[in-house]
Amino acid sequence: MELSIDLLKLILPELLITHFKLVSHKTEEGTLHLYFEEKKDTPKQEKHRTLIAHGFHKEIVVQDFPLRRKSVFLHIKRRRWLDKATGQAVQRDWDLVAQGTRMTIEVAAFLKVLSRY
Repeated sequence: MELSIDLLKLILPELLITHFKLVSHKTEEGTLHLYFEEKKDTPKQEKHRTLIAHGFHKEIVVQDFPLRRKSVFLHIKRRRWLDKATGQAVQRDWDLVAQGTRMTIEVAAFLKVLSRY
């Protein structure tokens, strides 16, 4: 496995690194922006269908844990497929964002624990 992927697994949610590809990044005024696109692998539960890649959903932006005093924002583009036989749109159901927030589930859980003290 590539060193950069191993490092990313230490600081970012594993689901993100496993199923998404880091396509770019930029740092501006104390903020780190990481841009991800879902990999082209079709969903395993849809293997019985013939799917073709059909673009991406609108990008979502999620705040993650800060790194080295920099705010971290994850820009995530989820893929969608088209069933060749029926024309039906297919997508994975991801739980990337904690309900009621714009933060990753891990950040929201961490802040929830902190608020108890």
